[in-house]
Amino acid sequence: MNEVARGAPAAPTGSSAAAVTPLTAAIHAARLENAERGEAMAEVRGAQNARLEMLSDAVRGDIEAAPGSRDLFDFAISQGSHPRLFIDVIGFVEMAHDRRTYRFFQETRHGRLLLAESDRIDAMSDVVRQYVARRVVERECALAADQTVEKAAASYAARQGLVASPAPTVAAPPPPRKVRRPGLFTRLMMFVVEFLGVIALLSLIAYGVMRFEPPVAAWLEAHQPVNLPISQPNTAK
Repeated sequence: MNEVARGAPAAPTGSSAAAVTPLTAAIHAARLENAERGEAMAEVRGAQNARLEMLSDAVRGDIEAAPGSRDLFDFAISQGSHPRLFIDVIGFVEMAHDRRTYRFFQETRHGRLLLAESDRIDAMSDVVRQYVARRVVERECALAADQTVEKAAASYAARQGLVASPAPTVAAPPPPRKVRRPGLFTRLMMFVVEFLGVIALLSLIAYGVMRFEPPVAAWLEAHQPVNLPISQPNTAK
């Protein structure tokens, strides 16, 4: 009996058996998997940020030398689960699912538009430079159009002898009138006037009743129907 007890493995105690369960093992494995996934995603984001920074360094110098670049372009990499290199407020570059291909998008009123896609940094740099050049030309055309319209309007007014009328001004609404509450004396006088008015009305009603009661009574008496005696039938034989 003692030899068998020494050769058999010791049975787990109650506390150790409760600590090591299938659910506990599954939770431990899930935590390890989550930690590994987080490390992998951090490595992927780091690689994407590195490639976007390489593209930014390749085109930053040329774009900063463009006229009006400070007003139109602002290179910034958004830090998040999906990093993006913003060229301006409507154009940005992000990495594809393979983490090696650059994808250049532009936000339009009809949705997001894919302008270019390449895994070569030099090809994407050329695309970004062309985009910046078009944006600069669009800005110059818009400014020139504004100046042309203003000059045309000024010259037309000068030829016609017109003076630009000032913009109509909207009159401010009048301030609200303050309602002045009557004082104590005024309210007392109003009460007295109302009381005297009620007394006068009652007096007129009483005078009318006393003045017209006798004629009305005489007329009712004169027009009262006369009750004639009813003859009794003779029943004697």
